[in-house]
Amino acid sequence: MKWMDIFRSRVTTAPEAVKAIKSGNRVWIHPGCCTPKPLVDAMVARAPELRDVEVVHILTLAAAPYVDPGMEQSFRHRALFTGGNVRKAVNDGRADFVPIHLHQISELVLSGILPVDVCMVQLSPPDEHGFCSYGAGVDSTKTAVEHASVVIAMINQRMPRTLGDSFVHVSKLTYIVEMDEPVLELPMATEISEISRKIGQHIAGLIPDGATLQMGIGEIPDAVLLYLGDKKDLGVHTEMFSDGLVDLFEAGVVTNEKKTLHRGKIVTSFVIGTRKAFDFVDNNPFMEFHPNEYVNDPFVVARNDSMVAINSAISIDLTGQVCADSIGTSIHSGFGGQVDFIRGAVRSKGGKPIIALPSTAKGGTLSRLVDTLLPGSGVVTTRADVNYVVTEYGVASLWGRCLRERARQLIDIAHPDFREELERAAKDRKIL
Repeated sequence: MKWMDIFRSRVTTAPEAVKAIKSGNRVWIHPGCCTPKPLVDAMVARAPELRDVEVVHILTLAAAPYVDPGMEQSFRHRALFTGGNVRKAVNDGRADFVPIHLHQISELVLSGILPVDVCMVQLSPPDEHGFCSYGAGVDSTKTAVEHASVVIAMINQRMPRTLGDSFVHVSKLTYIVEMDEPVLELPMATEISEISRKIGQHIAGLIPDGATLQMGIGEIPDAVLLYLGDKKDLGVHTEMFSDGLVDLFEAGVVTNEKKTLHRGKIVTSFVIGTRKAFDFVDNNPFMEFHPNEYVNDPFVVARNDSMVAINSAISIDLTGQVCADSIGTSIHSGFGGQVDFIRGAVRSKGGKPIIALPSTAKGGTLSRLVDTLLPGSGVVTTRADVNYVVTEYGVASLWGRCLRERARQLIDIAHPDFREELERAAKDRKIL
């Protein structure tokens, strides 16, 4: 059959397509801006007739009604990264959290530890050869699709066609649901605080011309972008691409010409942004999308000379241990790609791994730089991996430093209101 005939023979409605989901199945949901909300809603509508369906995904942007109270008999969520839409369910014990590095998620599927029965994805329309693009997110979904028994694809006319290792042929799709609706968006911060601006300035001072960048989403990464306008020939190798990087490319700051891997290309795995970013990546030869097992592999990351990795934290203790996924025993997010890129930047020639955070939380009443982490807090990045820590008060350089030197530098970039308390605690522990 010609691919168009295959395509037409598999077109159906969302309610009909999700009838393929059976009790006891494991269902993978395309994350981020690619979350196929109509398919999710159709699946949840079948809750009365389903039992023990496990729903697996990384961070999704839409609502997650399958974790609502009362859904426990029908669905249980397995969070590979805990977003705000599932956080309460995880901490209430109605959903599960898996601590895992982003580059290793595909291996869970490949190894048979996490076999996938049904994949629900959102794709671009097929090209003239019958290939659909994973659009705004290749992430780990490509691997899940290639190993699922059933693939339910929402083909959205407004999903960008992204290039690279980002395609699936219509013959691999079990059911096709055609849509023409806006792709989910997550805008940049509308206002950037003075604290974030100061942090952004400090980080920009660590970035040399010709560096290759990785950064996440949020106010601090957005602030960094404000202070890179005078840099030359920056490159990008990042798990996540956002609106701010479009501006740097169009301003001629990002050229990728000095990259030592994929020279001339922005390499990413998924987009979290708005239509501005979707339009930029659409059919753009400057962009290459690859799965997380490649983009986030620390050994791949390290092949970029002058790799600068910028990541955030919830708190850091005086020895340099980084908590980024929890607040005490309460799960807040996940590992994501932090350790992947921190370790890749450590191994990079001239690389700089950076952890950035405001010095305080809760309106200045709590210090984020602490004597010891709260009981139950997870250590995401170990003290041996941390090189630079940045707050609005400056930069601490920890690599190769003893505990005494680390404590001194970290206290120096803590909020002045907490420095005396931290110094006293360090002396009580005989660190200072």
